[in-house]
Amino acid sequence: MENNNARWKRNAGFYIGGQFVSMFGSMLVSHAVSWHVLLQEQSGVLMALFTAAAMLPMVFISPFAGVWADRYDRKHLVNVSDAAIALITLVVAILYSAGHKNIWLLFATVMARSVGMGIQNPAASALIPQIVPEEHLMRFNGIQSTAQSLTTFAAPMAAGALMSFLPLETIFYIDVFTAVIGISTVFFCVKVPHLPKKHEKTLGAKVYYNEMAEGFRFVGSQPWLKTLLIASALFGIFASPAAMLTPLQVVRTFGDDVWLLTAIEIAFSAGMMAGGVVISAWGGFKNKSHTMVLAWLCFGVTTFLFGVIPNFWIYLGVMVLCGLAMPIYNTPAMTLMQTKIPPELMGRVFSVMMIINGLAMPLGMALFGPLGDVVSIELLLILTGLLLIGGGFALYGRKELMKAGETEA
Repeated sequence: MENNNARWKRNAGFYIGGQFVSMFGSMLVSHAVSWHVLLQEQSGVLMALFTAAAMLPMVFISPFAGVWADRYDRKHLVNVSDAAIALITLVVAILYSAGHKNIWLLFATVMARSVGMGIQNPAASALIPQIVPEEHLMRFNGIQSTAQSLTTFAAPMAAGALMSFLPLETIFYIDVFTAVIGISTVFFCVKVPHLPKKHEKTLGAKVYYNEMAEGFRFVGSQPWLKTLLIASALFGIFASPAAMLTPLQVVRTFGDDVWLLTAIEIAFSAGMMAGGVVISAWGGFKNKSHTMVLAWLCFGVTTFLFGVIPNFWIYLGVMVLCGLAMPIYNTPAMTLMQTKIPPELMGRVFSVMMIINGLAMPLGMALFGPLGDVVSIELLLILTGLLLIGGGFALYGRKELMKAGETEA
């Protein structure tokens, strides 16, 4: 028992470490590209286009990625997709170094990287229950959330500092270097037990359709899961102004210095880091769904406050609270899915979640992005904050989700 305990902790530690390094490089590029575009164009429409470019390719590839995650070795899928993203980034770095600097090249890069992330995410989410015992999933997800938050805390600081004296292509090269470290760590150090495969060997069009449909049928047969996914979609739509337009709000209201953008990213990431520590140590309410409702309401209140606060330093404090809510919502939601979905279906169900979440944010930005060029972003934040608060109370009234969240003896 002691050896098994040490083995899963070792695997989990190396997995989090490898993903942390790789994610740091990816987020470095993400911040550098988005800030580069934002500072040059200052356009809500263009920000909406880049949001769609970052999300929609993930949606289109997700149905296939879910089937692959349930058919093939999930560890290899994570590494191969990570390597493909790094290769794309390397090509763009070389092109930029050669003088081919074009905003639409960045647009194409964001789309290509999104395809890689769409392949990686279902496999990564479904891989965790293979290396972590069920009774430790909530704690592990909390720790992983803290590690991811640490990445989002460090990446904007590093991006802000590097952008002040390095060209964009150099940041691309840094991402390639961190990807190599992350891939090597997961490949050589993480041992993943194999799941028994119950699928046909030949993967034709009919088999693809049947296996995709099986994932959708499972979602349709579980009322709690349907409620959770619909809630996630609505959350993604109404949270899009707080998630995507607050940098533009800061530029327009408080100034266009890079340190202001860095500050709000750091504040949000610090809140997420604290939230990950809190949920890992606390474990949430006995009913996981109650914890999710609390976090939802907190996010709604902070979104509303973004629209009424005139002082930047108070704004930063609210940004910390907004970040705090995210892991307190995501961790119990992820744990609920990982414990109630059969392992052989997990990749496909997570791909359904990716489709829904991937469509929600672009839909939100398609609506609120252009509106942000017509009306004040503050008004949009007040409106969506009130809608999120109402949605939190509505979520509490969904009996099927509240019952699913109860901790089993």
